[in-house]
Amino acid sequence: MRRASLVALALGLLAPASALGETLAGALAHAYEINPTINSARAGQRANDENVPRALAQFRPSVRTDAFLGVERRRSVQKSFEYDNGNRLEPLWVDSIQNNRGGPPRSAVLSIEQPLFDGFRTRNAALSAETNVHAGRERLRLLEQRVLFEAVSVYMNVLRDTAAQRLQQNHVAVLEEQLRQTKERYAAGEITPTDIAQAEARLAAGRSQAAMARAELDASLARYAQIMGAEARRLAPAEPVDRLLPKTREAAERIALVEHPVVRAAQHDAEAADLDIRVIESDFLPSLSMVGKVYTESDIDGRGNRAVGAQLLGKLSVPIYSGGGTSARLRQAKQTAGQKKFDVDAARAELMALTRANWGGLQAAKAQIAAASAQIAAAERALAGVREEAKAGKRTTLEILNAQQELLGARLALVVAQRDRVVASYAVLAAMGRLSAQQLGLTVAAYDASAHFEAVKDSWGEIGDGIWGGIETPGGR
Repeated sequence: MRRASLVALALGLLAPASALGETLAGALAHAYEINPTINSARAGQRANDENVPRALAQFRPSVRTDAFLGVERRRSVQKSFEYDNGNRLEPLWVDSIQNNRGGPPRSAVLSIEQPLFDGFRTRNAALSAETNVHAGRERLRLLEQRVLFEAVSVYMNVLRDTAAQRLQQNHVAVLEEQLRQTKERYAAGEITPTDIAQAEARLAAGRSQAAMARAELDASLARYAQIMGAEARRLAPAEPVDRLLPKTREAAERIALVEHPVVRAAQHDAEAADLDIRVIESDFLPSLSMVGKVYTESDIDGRGNRAVGAQLLGKLSVPIYSGGGTSARLRQAKQTAGQKKFDVDAARAELMALTRANWGGLQAAKAQIAAASAQIAAAERALAGVREEAKAGKRTTLEILNAQQELLGARLALVVAQRDRVVASYAVLAAMGRLSAQQLGLTVAAYDASAHFEAVKDSWGEIGDGIWGGIETPGGR
């Protein structure tokens, strides 16, 4: 088999695109839209968005009404004294029991409380929640990268294992032909039964390897369906994304330190931890609010009684002593903030190592393709020479079988190297933080994580929609 034919077998590079069922870009777009792991993370991020209006709600007015209806029984005890010419006599106890017979007592209260000052708790809590939203977006972006990279891997694994299975099947066919020729040579008295046994043993091993290749292909197909959400059709060849990569490793490292979601999420976490300190510090400050009440009471102290009133009060709360709990929380928050800053440094160091490793893997894959191609060319010449020399009686059957095995190994190495070459280029792109639907130019509507946040961040809830106003999500759920 010539080298060009091998490449066509391994990755379908000579097949016209119209004859192929699925492309890598199409598979990635499909995974981006329907992968359950991504959709789960998006829902989690939308839930995270709601922490901002929850924090802002603490400084908005709260309105509630309470109504009471029941039965009242009152017993009043009066103590009276009688006097005679200024002399005090023994007290006379008078017990009076009064039952409310005019109807059950009723009351209703409408209360409104508006915070005026809370030690800047709400402002800092809202800023912290919004910072956590930004951190969550970076983690969502990281998850999308991981799923897309895994999709690339399983796509290329299917191509690799399909090519490997075909090579193993072709090798079995070659060994069967070799066994037939060996038997003919034995019948002609040119070789011994040992040569037949060697050919039979190698054929049995080839069939075993072909069965293993089929099992590996089945596993890759199952993983493909899991990640992509659909069975693999006839897959088109895939190209590396070198056009999206910088020329040097140092440039890739600089981009990674600025753009990678791991670093950016860690920076947002550190900022949120500093804001959490301010939130706890507000517990040491006084708070001020205004409280208003409107109430009505009927049949409270007897039949026909009614009272209507209103109150407007200022409420001042000054913390004095909390048993040391607030101080402990503040010290804990400061330690957490220090930890988050160290996490930023750790993320940068980890990312530098990852970028260098992936860049090295890409260069190694390029070298492996060149080496495997040269190895195939040499193995093909060696096999042809051994066969010709065997006809002249200068080579044994075992040497022919070994030459065939060498050629098979070289072809399998090229298949693996071609797979690794493509995957390694995507790995570098992921290490830079740029493995995204936008960068890859996928024909898919990019998910906008800020759309839901903008829709809910200033939500007050709509009283006009009823008691349960404002509980539906922007999507109507």
